[in-house]
Amino acid sequence: MTLEMRDRCERCAARLGHTDAACICSYECTFCLVCAEDMKFVCANCEGELVSRPRRSI
Repeated sequence: MTLEMRDRCERCAARLGHTDAACICSYECTFCLVCAEDMKFVCANCEGELVSRPRRSI
């Protein structure tokens, strides 16, 4: 099972590359760092904790 690397913030639609900083919850909801900070690292969809998304080199 691999992590889905979504390419857009679910809140502001900012483009997110594989090497960009982003945050995800356990359901892989994805947010840019600015939005995650604004939401106090709580997912707007499931209210789960937002943590740093791992980065890929490709």
